[in-house]
Amino acid sequence: MKTVELDAPQRLPVKSENIISIPMGLLGFEQVKKYVLLGAAAEEPFLWLQMLDNPNQGFVVVPPASVVPNYNPDIPQADVDALGIKNPADAIVLSIVTVRGNESTVNLKGPIVINRTTLVGKQCIPVNAASFALQQPINSLPVAA
Repeated sequence: MKTVELDAPQRLPVKSENIISIPMGLLGFEQVKKYVLLGAAAEEPFLWLQMLDNPNQGFVVVPPASVVPNYNPDIPQADVDALGIKNPADAIVLSIVTVRGNESTVNLKGPIVINRTTLVGKQCIPVNAASFALQQPINSLPVAA
């Protein structure tokens, strides 16, 4: 998986309470454990999951329901328990966006699930992953005003 190389990242102070910890890392980036989630109104619904130790690299992510409104992954109970998620409102679910030429896709088979209280996350494989695309095309999304 490729990451986006940022030419001149804007240096922003990051408070420890805003750091997302992904103890097992992401597929292909298992060694990277700390991230920060950045966003701008003009880029909604897209966000940046930026590597904390290498601010020149990050992933473009999007809430998958922005792409597929009926997206309802069945996250394995072991992952839910490990993340300490008590109810669906406790979870932030994001999917990694891939851009190839003029086509953008989103990975629905391996969402990143983050406990919004503890900011601990994990890339999960839903029990119903066979129902979703690895490269779901992003057709058109609402553009922020």
